[in-house]
Amino acid sequence: MTGFSNERDLVKQIQTATGKEKSELVLKNANIINVFTNTVVTADVAIDNGYIVGVGKYSGIEEKDLSGKFLCPGFIDGHIHLESSMVSPEEFQAAVMPHGTTTVVTDPHEIANVAGHEGLKYMLEATENLKLDVFFMVPSCVPATYLDESGAVLNAADIEPYFENERVLGLAELMNAYGVVNCDRNVIGKIAVSKKHNKIIDGHAPALKGKELNGYAGVGIRSDHECVDIEEAIEKMQQGQWIMIREGTAAKNLEALVNLCSPQYYQRCMFVTDDKHPGDLLKKGHMDYIIRKAVVLGADPIIAIKMASWNAAQYFGLKDRGAVAPGYRADLVVFDNLLDFNVQEVWKDGKRCNTDSSKKEVSEEKYNAVFHSFHMQELCEKDLKVKSTGSYERVIELVPGELLTRELIVPKKHEENLPEGVSLKEDILKAVVCERHHGSGHIGIGFIKGYGLKKGAVASSIAHDSHNLIAIGTNDRDIALAANCVKANQGGLAVVSGGEILGELPLPIAGLMSDMGINETKNRLEELKEKIVELGIAENIDPFMTLAFTSLPVIPELRLNTYGLIDVNQQKVVDVFFDEK
Repeated sequence: MTGFSNERDLVKQIQTATGKEKSELVLKNANIINVFTNTVVTADVAIDNGYIVGVGKYSGIEEKDLSGKFLCPGFIDGHIHLESSMVSPEEFQAAVMPHGTTTVVTDPHEIANVAGHEGLKYMLEATENLKLDVFFMVPSCVPATYLDESGAVLNAADIEPYFENERVLGLAELMNAYGVVNCDRNVIGKIAVSKKHNKIIDGHAPALKGKELNGYAGVGIRSDHECVDIEEAIEKMQQGQWIMIREGTAAKNLEALVNLCSPQYYQRCMFVTDDKHPGDLLKKGHMDYIIRKAVVLGADPIIAIKMASWNAAQYFGLKDRGAVAPGYRADLVVFDNLLDFNVQEVWKDGKRCNTDSSKKEVSEEKYNAVFHSFHMQELCEKDLKVKSTGSYERVIELVPGELLTRELIVPKKHEENLPEGVSLKEDILKAVVCERHHGSGHIGIGFIKGYGLKKGAVASSIAHDSHNLIAIGTNDRDIALAANCVKANQGGLAVVSGGEILGELPLPIAGLMSDMGINETKNRLEELKEKIVELGIAENIDPFMTLAFTSLPVIPELRLNTYGLIDVNQQKVVDVFFDEK
């Protein structure tokens, strides 16, 4: 690790800061974003041993003139699941660092739900010694609730040893808010062990309010990234929580929450992405994209920059980053202006970033559960018959741009040449979730409205958070074929129509990540999305990201997993078909 840690280094730091010695590097005449005074100051930045030693007038062994350009701290994404990028960590690094991201805080609960300890150790090894600084929050939701069938179970005793790792900052999003407020012993145990080690605890509690919110926040859960409107965010802030304003691929909350980017509120807010697909990263950017969008929506540029850097550093206790000032890590972003915010250079630990990815070899034999994660029989059409009966059906209604769903009750559908319950006229499709970790044979079956598919089927092994196999389609034959294609690839995505596989993307790393480069992964993913557009997908739907959240039983109102339809508010399985009472 770079920095000044002994007496000799400290003396050198003071000598260069006071101008008695030349520093290794000086960035000259930069328009510096000062996060302490919310001002722009034109000055030189002296850098030595990976840290900023002075801001003022300096000369260095190496000098670079930044006249007319702006300089700000490197960006910090305070909540992301690296697995959602669908590529290996080094490929993720290659995508985000050119956009100014120098630090991320990841919750690896996706891979942990597939491969448990082996998955966590894989991510720690795969991110070690990257140029990008990757910190971790230990997953709290393996599985998310007792209504999930995951590949592993991690309780309080299982996660405690990880707190000894200096890159582990705390306990990741406590998605089981129901378990917290109802004093589930397993959930409370994880909170207790985190507090024992004086660790941060992140939250995830959509729509929680009133006394239940008091109970949730009161045990030390200090953040939330699930707010969908300003009222919810302010109530949670009033109870002491930091608000993570999320702008990802599936969930986009910035527009609804942009008024938090004001002097009254912004100091308790930060920007995060949560989940971000490769195409979005390469085309739109990462944290820089959120800053640009916030400014377009009316946010002050300096405040937006602070919310993408300094604020996250403060929340996570990362005391050596987030500012352009003496004693801070020289993680720096050079950009052109405060409106367009085009990133031109990125400096990490005082060195200009090389944006090329570097392949980090990780032993497949060492991580067998990561690279061989499918244990299920092939799916047959006869497996897809709904076992419940009745004259009405419960339907999961998607909410555009949100992770929330609604429960819709309609008369049972019967359309010619379609499975019972499916209606192309009303955009109601069949969906299945198949357990893939232990070979239990469990298959949940339900119906979804708002996806838009007119023919064929789509399947994926990315199904939050237990990541069983999920498929949706207009007919049983195509659903089974798409699911079996994913199984054969040890995970991935597949698009099928008329009994023919139109496209596939293998994701052999835990069924979540590709072993290809990010550009190739992006291209293959876009080809699949084009195929799905041809099959009639709704324009406002990201087909795979939307499908991925359909099975998550902690976000209201109705979900589908291996046990069947889940009423999230009641945390119980409900019938698909039923008679009116």
